[in-house]
Amino acid sequence: MRLIKQNFERDGSGFVTLFPEEPEDMWHSYNLIRPKDLLRASALRRVTTESSTGSTSSHRVHTTLTIRVESLDFDPQSSQLHVLGRIAEETKFAKVGQYHTLDLELQRNFTLEKDGDEAWDSVARGIIKESCDPVKSADVWAVVMQEGLANLAVLTGARTVLRQRVEAAIPRKRGGRAGDHDKGLEKFFQTTLDTLLRQIDINESKPILLASPGFTAASFQKFILDTATRTGNKALMAQKANLVVVHSSSGHLHSLNEILQTPEVIARLKDTQYAREAKLMDDFMTLLRKDDGRAWYGPSEVEKAVEKGAVGRGGGVLFISNALFRAQDVAIRRRWITLVDKVRDLEGGEVRTLSSEHESGKRLDGLGGIAAILTFPLDDLDDEDPESETNDSNSNDNVIHVSGTIAVE
Repeated sequence: MRLIKQNFERDGSGFVTLFPEEPEDMWHSYNLIRPKDLLRASALRRVTTESSTGSTSSHRVHTTLTIRVESLDFDPQSSQLHVLGRIAEETKFAKVGQYHTLDLELQRNFTLEKDGDEAWDSVARGIIKESCDPVKSADVWAVVMQEGLANLAVLTGARTVLRQRVEAAIPRKRGGRAGDHDKGLEKFFQTTLDTLLRQIDINESKPILLASPGFTAASFQKFILDTATRTGNKALMAQKANLVVVHSSSGHLHSLNEILQTPEVIARLKDTQYAREAKLMDDFMTLLRKDDGRAWYGPSEVEKAVEKGAVGRGGGVLFISNALFRAQDVAIRRRWITLVDKVRDLEGGEVRTLSSEHESGKRLDGLGGIAAILTFPLDDLDDEDPESETNDSNSNDNVIHVSGTIAVE
């Protein structure tokens, strides 16, 4: 993402003009744009004209429209972002109050304006800083497989996207028919390799994780290298150093959790944002199993821990799902932003905003979207008096549970 222009006022209002350059930028835009924002972008609008004789005709025109955002629709597979709202500024082709859906596109500027108290808060400004950082975390490809099933996924700094699933029926080894099994497996490997080569840039040097139960992944790695030798494909042979074979309990995508915990993968991905967040979530789950009072999850429990100064310098970590910041209610959003600012700016703790499109973020969503590692143990944070129980029951809507949606081609 390229930052073209920005102007923030002291009251928190202001605007930015952004230039999305790659599909990942659309995910950042989705997390940045909120209902009631003003969005200005190029649009294609159908215009109906009436002639002097009373006949009508319609045609499409290119124009620039400004809408007051009402809802967003993001397609994680194609990285397309559609924003619906009412037109806020009248033009030659549109009147104020009419509905229009803006389709944000790569290589086209858009301007986002926020008004009102704390509109451009610390979370929104953090998204801009992260998305416009020229030092991008390298993508990592993963092929999670078992005989007859392969899931091809790409891991970025913000999300995990399943790009393709390959399924094939492979005959079992029975009696003297082992040859049928070998032929079926070879055909499955060839289809998986062809699919992978259509997805990746073969000339880029990025890690490719091959994971499976048993020896399927190792056999697939050998098939790749044998194919490169047989066909004289130097670009494919150059990928040899990037192929990392690891064990997984199954060929399904959820096995990425355990894959990212293996020492060889951690060593390979140690500098990526995803690996750091996965490691921290593993530390949290370890402390939670120990039940020593240093790991807590849930809105009320974490807020109490922060109030007691237990999520600060010396190892305190606040985990919060980015889904919580997409709440339409300003008061709910302010609740979480205040908590984040207190931990990071006042207490000196670490804040990790996890993407609901990553496996670590999905694990956090299953815990209510918020958790913390404390610097010192606290007991009985989940003990409530009747009054606080009533308040918590009324605030259940403040927690947004989002299951990461992964589209399959």
